[in-house]
Amino acid sequence: MHRIAEIFRYPVKSMLGEGVPRARLTAAGIIGDRAWALKDERRGGITGGKRFPALMAMSARFLQEPGAGEPSAPVVMSDPAGASRPSTDVDIDSWLSARLDHPVSLWPLLPAAADAHYRREAPEAGADPIAGLREVFARTADEPLPDVSRFPPVLATHSSPPGTYFDAFPLLIMSRSALLALELLARAAGSQSVFDVRRFRPNLLLETTVQGFVEDAWCGRLLRVGGVVLKVEMTCPRCIMTTHGFLDLPRDPKIMRSLVLHHGGDLGVYASVVEPGEVRAGDVVELC
Repeated sequence: MHRIAEIFRYPVKSMLGEGVPRARLTAAGIIGDRAWALKDERRGGITGGKRFPALMAMSARFLQEPGAGEPSAPVVMSDPAGASRPSTDVDIDSWLSARLDHPVSLWPLLPAAADAHYRREAPEAGADPIAGLREVFARTADEPLPDVSRFPPVLATHSSPPGTYFDAFPLLIMSRSALLALELLARAAGSQSVFDVRRFRPNLLLETTVQGFVEDAWCGRLLRVGGVVLKVEMTCPRCIMTTHGFLDLPRDPKIMRSLVLHHGGDLGVYASVVEPGEVRAGDVVELC
């Protein structure tokens, strides 16, 4: 038996999310999830916690519930010291830039036709692409890189599928049993790493009576959850964001060492929405 334990959305890409008791899903995922993102005004391109870990200690919440017609409804953002600013503030870009010590700007979702907005920044002259991948995926020289050919081809040129701020697919599903399995494996190997769910940023966190990495077996399958049908696309290769320290979580590179050693660097699964509708905490998850 599998059930939704918690539902999360992340109003601003890479900032802390918020738990919700129910959520309406469209083809673009949970309404209001990754509704805003920051652009790097020095290097160009949409950016996030991979480059600016300080974002992960900031939080964002909607001033009003977003609707399908306005997923990028106004939000208020707070820093760890408790200072807050709404997205409507005329100086919001300066406020955010000061917290990251880097020039950035805040952007709502733009239509997919605004192709240039979603394109990756140009690589720096002489940059080593393999070294860049090792940095992003927090892999040491003796660890294999993830198979990036599994990702949608558009991600070779764009930071996200145009019209979205997702890393790859609209939803990330993860089970508590997978988190527990990794923590037990890490402990057995002598690591004290804590596999806190906040490091891994799922949309749907599942409670399951099956032990281990139950969601891995769902790749390529359809799931019925509440009023929606989802397609599980692929397991999720994890990146350097899982190792960053924020709030009460310390910086911990051993998170990735354990992930690579015990589960190939992946945790959770990406999914797309086949039939839209509503999901609620407590809904049963069934294979179609």
